[in-house]
Amino acid sequence: MKIIIVGTAFPFRGGLAAYNERLAREYVKQGHEVEIITFTIQYPSFLFPGKSQFSTEKAPADLSIFRKISTVNPLTWLKVGREIKAKSPDMVIYCYWMAFVAPCFGTIARTARSPKSKMVALIHNMIPHEPTILDRLFPRYFVNAMDGFVAMAESVIADINHFDRHNKPKIVSPHPIYDHFGLAMTKKEAAMKLGLHEHKSYILFFGFIRQYKGLDLLLEAFADERMRQFPVRLIIAGEFYENPEPYLELIIRLRLEGLVELRTSFIPDSEVKNYFSVADLIAQPYRSATQSGVSQIAYHFEKPMLVTNVGGLAETIPDGKVGYVVEVEKTQIADAMVDFFSNGRSKLMIENIRIEKKKFLWSKMTVAIDGLFENS
Repeated sequence: MKIIIVGTAFPFRGGLAAYNERLAREYVKQGHEVEIITFTIQYPSFLFPGKSQFSTEKAPADLSIFRKISTVNPLTWLKVGREIKAKSPDMVIYCYWMAFVAPCFGTIARTARSPKSKMVALIHNMIPHEPTILDRLFPRYFVNAMDGFVAMAESVIADINHFDRHNKPKIVSPHPIYDHFGLAMTKKEAAMKLGLHEHKSYILFFGFIRQYKGLDLLLEAFADERMRQFPVRLIIAGEFYENPEPYLELIIRLRLEGLVELRTSFIPDSEVKNYFSVADLIAQPYRSATQSGVSQIAYHFEKPMLVTNVGGLAETIPDGKVGYVVEVEKTQIADAMVDFFSNGRSKLMIENIRIEKKKFLWSKMTVAIDGLFENS
């Protein structure tokens, strides 16, 4: 097939770009002709909460990526739509994550439409973790332009249905494993690269930091007196997307200085393996969620996980088998951490992860998308 993916990609950074590039590689591997159309302007700078939208890594030499879309210039939407229509692809995959891109993607899809080309929405979040008025105004325009939808959690299907009056085809396929970060290192090697003590145990909180991620709950749970019996440290690795002062003050108030490693800048892809290789347990104490790319990095590096029972997190983390599923409550988070270290759960959970991770192959995602395409 001739496939066009519309969404974030290099030179933009982060999980969405990594997802789209990995999906493109899977389709190329299967013999399809694939290109990615990404942004010249993704967000105006004043809307972006981080320090930079752009990657410092090298451009992927194995992918065809074209920067053509400005989210703030409708003329580019029409131009890209016409270009896609002229190429007559079999399938156009729109990788959607927030209402801000709905007018852009919806217009491109309407302009690109032809009898041959199917418009497929790959939905990361239909409604974001921190909704705004845009989430009431824009999504339906995008949804109405699509032929079918792929979501990565059941909860996202319910959100799509809120905007879809025509009962278009929908399917759930779990977030595949992020396997592009390289092979795991030994704990000793990773600790040396990070300047950490190899004989300590580490809980890792990974990814950008916003209120819905529940870092404050994790800090309060980590301050539980029972945790002091273990040589455990908490690594916070990721950029603050909000004011860091409340978290820094909480660390001081809870007397966790010296027990928390702050690595609060953006972690480039080339360094991700350092953090996951040194970690013993990956903590995701989220207040809200759909699916999680962090879980799928943990699966790749075969690390037990602690997640909260929100969104689709529990769908991919069998409780007690590959990790813990707890309620959004600091005592339950602390109980899980204490159980993990006091009862030596790591070895058995890692064995189970090696079996469970086979469910999350990229080939299963492409099969799901192709199946939707055939039936939409």
